[in-house]
Amino acid sequence: MSNGTTGNVHLLDHPLVQHKLTLMRKKEASTNSFRRLLNELSMLMAYEVTRDMAMQEVQIETPLETMTAKVIDGKKLVFVSILRAGTGILDGMLTVVPGARVGHIGLYRDPKTLTAVEYYFKMPQNMQDRDVIIVDPMLATGNSAIAAVDRLKELGPKSIKFVCLLTCPEGIAALQKAHPDVPIYTAAIDRQLNDHGYILPGLGDAGDRMFGTR
Repeated sequence: MSNGTTGNVHLLDHPLVQHKLTLMRKKEASTNSFRRLLNELSMLMAYEVTRDMAMQEVQIETPLETMTAKVIDGKKLVFVSILRAGTGILDGMLTVVPGARVGHIGLYRDPKTLTAVEYYFKMPQNMQDRDVIIVDPMLATGNSAIAAVDRLKELGPKSIKFVCLLTCPEGIAALQKAHPDVPIYTAAIDRQLNDHGYILPGLGDAGDRMFGTR
């Protein structure tokens, strides 16, 4: 999968990724098709995000002989979903790396200040041995992403990456200023944020579109 990389931002511009994202953006996309596309898109993104995963050699038997072959240690990977919209990306990524551990962080955006307020935090044990991939469909103001990385860094994981479908220059700038060591993987960098903290042209509220709520 080719991707454009600028600094610590990886734009996943594979034709299949872009095609599925375009279909998701359409306002007439049903809840069902939005969810299905998000699942497929997440599997494709997982392929690129895990490109540098550590491997180890094991001995196996083929039908013809014994050989040494490479495997990943999925248990060392933790997908951290920012509730509730992160669930959609999480499902697709777990299809590709079913052995991964899962953490959840519940954040809601205060409508007045747009800052992130934490209401839930549950992670696997021994986080210092693990690589973390945070998933959230939107990197908009960056407040939720920064709050999530702040909390996870307290547990001292080996590495942290942030994966989103969409972002914008403001979101990238905010996350990079707070956490320049955390690479961002995204399928699109949209034009701007509006006054309500929504990405333009964007795709609306990912959680509402995924779960059929308003």
